[in-house]
Amino acid sequence: MAIVNTKDLLIEAARNEYAVGAFNITNLVSFKAVVEAAIDKRAPVIIQTSVKPAKFFGSNVLVAIYKELAGSAPIPIAIQLDHCTEVEYCKQCAKSGYNSIMIDASKFPFAENINKTKEVVDHCHKIGNISVEGELGTITGVEDQVRIAEDQSQLCNPDQAVDFVKQTGVDVFAPAIGTAHGVYKVKRPKVDFERLGKINQLLNSGGVKIPLVVHGGTGLPEDYISKLIEMGGSKFNVSTELKHALIDATFKYISSHQEEYDPGKVDIQVRDAIYSVVCHWMELLSSVDKA
Repeated sequence: MAIVNTKDLLIEAARNEYAVGAFNITNLVSFKAVVEAAIDKRAPVIIQTSVKPAKFFGSNVLVAIYKELAGSAPIPIAIQLDHCTEVEYCKQCAKSGYNSIMIDASKFPFAENINKTKEVVDHCHKIGNISVEGELGTITGVEDQVRIAEDQSQLCNPDQAVDFVKQTGVDVFAPAIGTAHGVYKVKRPKVDFERLGKINQLLNSGGVKIPLVVHGGTGLPEDYISKLIEMGGSKFNVSTELKHALIDATFKYISSHQEEYDPGKVDIQVRDAIYSVVCHWMELLSSVDKA
């Protein structure tokens, strides 16, 4: 039960009106914190790795850690490669054992986005039970050191979304609806809830077939989160908040213990900080006790 792919988790979530947190980890400590929080909260969870840490540690290493931590866990856990723009690296991570891949060709023209996404879908479906997430429209902010300015963003066209899903065969779909990566500049960002609802209606009116993703979870007001779940969002990506927790906890501990040179104590502080963030998000997403 513990090792599953993303689509299986998200269909269950969408049918039961909650969402699954997809948390971007950057090292073993954050990996462990996310898994421990999910076990304690009895919540399904998705471990995400951006391309940079995947290449730094090695995709085989991260999959080995995933299998060790998730293999004996009493909850369902998936591992996903997040926002990969390279078709060949998507294939490499699928071969390594990732059971969910996001190919992000959203910056390319529509036809090229379809072709690149379909190539990854066909490959992943051929080699095994691997979910593929695709994106349409562009999301502002910074993800894995790639910056998208506000004037370069483009919201997802609902009618194009139907064509995109049909032509690519993606399992999970991420439409741009106004959310952003990184830290929001305003307390009430402009998010197009109705656009997400329309896309959900067009894709899933006869029953949930294509779960929908909300990127840019960090900093969203709590009422936004519940509204986005109501409109069909079943996967929420959280990355920046975990990075802040890691760096802030490290800085705080080192600043007050400058005479100590004990990395293990730093690790404990970081684990606890990330654990707290993840538990809070699971409450917000109503995924507690859903495993």
